[in-house]
Amino acid sequence: MMPSPSPHLKDASDKEAGFEINDDFDRFPQKNEMFRRSWWDPSIRNLKTEAFYRGHSEPVTRHRRAQGFHQPDYALRNAGWHLSDVLADIRGERERCEGFTDVFTLLGEVSSRRAELGSPEEVAGRVKKAARVLGAALVGITHYDERWQYSTRYHDSSGEELPPEIPPGLQHVIVVAVPMPYDIMKTMPSALGSAATGVGYSRDAALLISLAQFIRDLGYRAIPSMNDTAPSIPYAIKAGLGEYGRNGLLITKAYGPRVRLGKVYTDLPLAHDRPISFGVRAFCRICKRCAETCPAKALPLGAPSFATNNISNRKGVKKWSVNAEKCFNFWTLQDSDCAICIRTCPYNKDYGKWWHRAARWLAGTPLRRLVYSLDGFMGYGKRLGPERWWAR
Repeated sequence: MMPSPSPHLKDASDKEAGFEINDDFDRFPQKNEMFRRSWWDPSIRNLKTEAFYRGHSEPVTRHRRAQGFHQPDYALRNAGWHLSDVLADIRGERERCEGFTDVFTLLGEVSSRRAELGSPEEVAGRVKKAARVLGAALVGITHYDERWQYSTRYHDSSGEELPPEIPPGLQHVIVVAVPMPYDIMKTMPSALGSAATGVGYSRDAALLISLAQFIRDLGYRAIPSMNDTAPSIPYAIKAGLGEYGRNGLLITKAYGPRVRLGKVYTDLPLAHDRPISFGVRAFCRICKRCAETCPAKALPLGAPSFATNNISNRKGVKKWSVNAEKCFNFWTLQDSDCAICIRTCPYNKDYGKWWHRAARWLAGTPLRRLVYSLDGFMGYGKRLGPERWWAR
């Protein structure tokens, strides 16, 4: 394994972002991320794991009797994932899985002529407008932070650990969020509901490649990145897209945890956004619904801590840490991803309705316990039967 440079443990904006970092913090190797472990770790990889991955890429020839796991459900799931899968394998090289272990490379050359765009604030405004045209629902900008970059990347097929692909000098990170469809997410856990995840990834991949090309045509370097290179949540928090929740996910004001994230690294001079706070941490301290409804018991019931569950958790960061081993094992047992923790989250709402916006505001006040009780009383977060979704 290649050694990682000693990172600076503190950053000026950590307190504003709610980050608490210990002296034993170190950069995280991509090899230990749960999906990568499922390829090399014999305690994780088994016949169920292999069937889980095959089911996403091969023609649908099997299904289950349970609602949400019939052939049309798997067909829609795989259709949602299709563009993301095609882009991942676009180079036809077994050693690359673009968007997941490697950065996207489907890009044109950088223009030899640099556009005159004004101040960093003006440029940031233009980039955000372009990102929304290209499909982003949320856009924020922050600085490159070596601490959150994977120390090494990992290839599933060869088992090699290789250097990161982000070159020096790309000091700005544009973070985007794409929402997953609300109604279909309510059918989780199901193969049908997993279509929302696939659609989110496919839209995210197309958006990131397009946004990076926009910047390259302005005469600046830009590299699009999805789950490769670094986890997106720390960058998203720094860029003001949301707060960290008990379920281990980013909670946004507009969509709750129902988003897929991506980022573009660039040397285009950009003004940065600041972290936001709308009461998520305080609300999650009293709300344990995601942890209580998790069938795998993979989510913590206690307060944020520096404790880790296994090597798939980053050491040295105080937070709610998910037991990814338990979570992924449940996915493979049911043959599709879960997302009950998204479905049941009180922040998972249609905020086009004024009463949900009012409840979100109250959740950030001392009346948060009332909001939590009313949310349960009204039955929000209950599963929608997949057959009912098809019949709508």
